This record gives sequence, C-alpha cells and structure tokens, in this order.
Amino acid sequence: MVSLAIASRAERAWSVLDTVLDPEVPALSVRDLGLVREVLDHGDALEVVLTPTYSGCPATEAIEQDVIAALDAAGLGPTRVSLRRAPAWTSDWISAEGRRKLADYGIAPPGPVVHEDATPIRFIGRRAQAVACPRCASLMTERLSAFGSTACKAMYRCSSCREPFEHFKPI
Repeated sequence: MVSLAIASRAERAWSVLDTVLDPEVPALSVRDLGLVREVLDHGDALEVVLTPTYSGCPATEAIEQDVIAALDAAGLGPTRVSLRRAPAWTSDWISAEGRRKLADYGIAPPGPVVHEDATPIRFIGRRAQAVACPRCASLMTERLSAFGSTACKAMYRCSSCREPFEHFKPI
C-alpha cells in the first residue's frame, strides 16, 4: 500500500472514492459498484470517468455531485466528471467486497452475466437461476416482482425463512 504522504493525487482520489456511497444502495461505494472507470490527473484538475449502471439511471447526477464534493473536500480538486457509456456497465464490475456488502445489507448479489451467444439482442426470456436468500442462504426462493425499489433490482421471497428480499439483477 502506498503511503498517503507520497501517494499521487490520483491514488489519493481512488481512496476518497471508496467513501462516496451510491444513493440507491448506500451499502456500496461507487468503487464497490464498479462505476469509476478512471481517475485522470490533468494537473489543473482531476477528471473522474464514470459509467452509470444504465443510461437512464436517475442517480447519475447525484453521484456526479457527490464525487465532486468528496474530492474537493479532500483538497484534491478542482474536479470534473465525465460519463463513459461504452462499454456499458455490467453487474460483473461489482467488486467481491461489493457483493459481500450487498448480501450483508440484505440484497442478494447478482450472479455472473451469462453470454450464451454473440447475438446482441435476444427476444427470449432468461433462464431462471436460483437466487440465494441473503438472510439464510436457502435456494428455495421465488420471484415476486421483476422490479424492486429500483429498476436494477427484483423482489424475491424465501420459502425457508419467509423473508422478502431484493436481488440485484445481473446486467
């Protein structure tokens, strides 16, 4: 680990970004979620490159403001944010630590995105995969709704402990 006294401005910025929480899932930082693609030091300003979870994500503006405020408060600014939408964000970018934090928070983390073929658009449903309950780890769960509190989550219920929970969908 690099000492913060000798760490570059960009390295210090990565550490600060560990403290910027996602407004929709406040158990995860923007780094845990895999939203931060790059931190570039242009000398006169830092540029943070973000990829939102999807192009219409309503939290994108709040995340941009939180990133700028955190880095400026840490004395690393001025800061600007740019959005990179390609390649599109995938739930595979959630860190192992982020997946653990999701489960601890009561949201079943997504499994890996399965690419069955190279066809970019499919008009058939996805194969149902068992979703483990984040409370008791049972695979005896059922989907109640395709959508939860946000578009990226679905509502499930565990047949073993009877508790409802959200599942972060693999995207």
